[in-house]
Amino acid sequence: MNGNMGAKLQDLPRLDRALEADSAHSWTSPHLLKLNFCALSLALFASANGFDVSLMNGLQSLPQWQSFMSIPTGAWLGFVNIVYWLGMLFTYLFSASLSNRFGRKIGLYIGVVVILVAAALQAAAPNQAIWIVARTLAGCAAGFWSSTAPILITEIAYPSHRPIITALYQCGFYLGSLLSAIVTLRALTYTSSWAWRVPSLLQALLPLISVPGLLLCPESPRWLVSRDRLEQARSSLAKWHADGDISAPLVNSQMNEIYAALVSEKEASSASYLDMVKTKGNRRRLLITLSLALFSQWCGNGVVSYYLAKILGTVGITSAKSQLIITVSLQVSNLLCAVIAACFVGRIGKRLLFRASAVMMLVSYVLITGLSGSFAENGHAAIGIAVIPFLFIFFAGYAIALTPLLIAYPCEIWQFNLRSRGLTLTWIAAVVFASFNGLVNPIALDAIQWKYYFLFLGVLITYGITAHFLYPETRGYSLERIGVLFDEEIVIVDGQTSSIGINPMADESAEKH
Repeated sequence: MNGNMGAKLQDLPRLDRALEADSAHSWTSPHLLKLNFCALSLALFASANGFDVSLMNGLQSLPQWQSFMSIPTGAWLGFVNIVYWLGMLFTYLFSASLSNRFGRKIGLYIGVVVILVAAALQAAAPNQAIWIVARTLAGCAAGFWSSTAPILITEIAYPSHRPIITALYQCGFYLGSLLSAIVTLRALTYTSSWAWRVPSLLQALLPLISVPGLLLCPESPRWLVSRDRLEQARSSLAKWHADGDISAPLVNSQMNEIYAALVSEKEASSASYLDMVKTKGNRRRLLITLSLALFSQWCGNGVVSYYLAKILGTVGITSAKSQLIITVSLQVSNLLCAVIAACFVGRIGKRLLFRASAVMMLVSYVLITGLSGSFAENGHAAIGIAVIPFLFIFFAGYAIALTPLLIAYPCEIWQFNLRSRGLTLTWIAAVVFASFNGLVNPIALDAIQWKYYFLFLGVLITYGITAHFLYPETRGYSLERIGVLFDEEIVIVDGQTSSIGINPMADESAEKH
């Protein structure tokens, strides 16, 4: 370990100095192009989730699907939407343990197999019961890859590329949404049940496209170190980060940091969810994780994502073609905003994105609520149409922070032995909030329509306050050193550990290590 195995983490050579010495390796270096191809291929799993969300919204615009499902409304429509999330919840019961024990890639392979079965079954469904079973299986597949792919990306990414690559993962959600909306728009020309069967079958397309990148993708070097496979981890870092130079300063620096951090933790297999509340730092991580999950589902986006057709109907836009065109345009806008924000996250930081997101969504949602109420009173078409640009602004606010950082941020702030469980908990909380939304939203929209929007105004205000006071800035920290923003500083001397208190509220004003 280059003679530093007895060193404390903060006394190890700074990783950014090793990166400066490695400056010849740019984004265009062949080995990094290959690595980033693997990482971005994994982002297609997020695209698969986005395909589903937009698919459910699009299917509600198809008369053939409405007829097949007996024109679902209220609680029945809510149940049809949440069975996907229930499948994800079931998978989350064991996905973290699977990832920690057998590696980060095994869950991805299982997910691909399951989605192939689910897509075929849903496309061929002869009745509503089989369709529901297929949707549940699709949710199980999503549970496998959504709890694993972001962690693998985080742990294999080249250090200076990590903020952008990890933020781009969830941006893939909008790529899937866009493709789904386009497919559903094309399906309007079909007169048979193939109008909904073809989009259902295409759920397997994006995961299949990701398979070549998955096959090439290395296993997490951090997981290898946690299993005492040190030489394999070093060889992997050398191959993917240093073009095969096993003695490169960057390889030594990363191995020393990873080893120092992992020695101070329990083995991944012995970590438990109870550890999330045992220390002040972990309790803060937990609060951030749960609040992000809440805001990602309860800021009003759930109403628009799944029930956009209903919302447009309340402001006088009832044509199926018009609704789907607006949906496609929204996905293009969302994708552009999310990708641009992800590309600049390393320069402007995460706290600024969170703040800007809260302000944009709050202002636009106030105007959406006011215009919707005004249209309900007088029915003027111009007022209804005026809602549309503010829907775009609202989702732009969501896209610049809650899309790229919902997953990237928890993957960064949780230490290795709890990273899988931290991400799993993020998804579990998001699924629970989304499932509750799925059941309540259609009932509330039918009962009180635009007045229901007032609930989400309060959530948006809370989001802005919480992000300002609770979320630390991680820009400028290596993956292992982010822990100093939350924990007591771990000192490792001859295999023994002791602690030195640090300021857990460090933010962008803190010295970057």
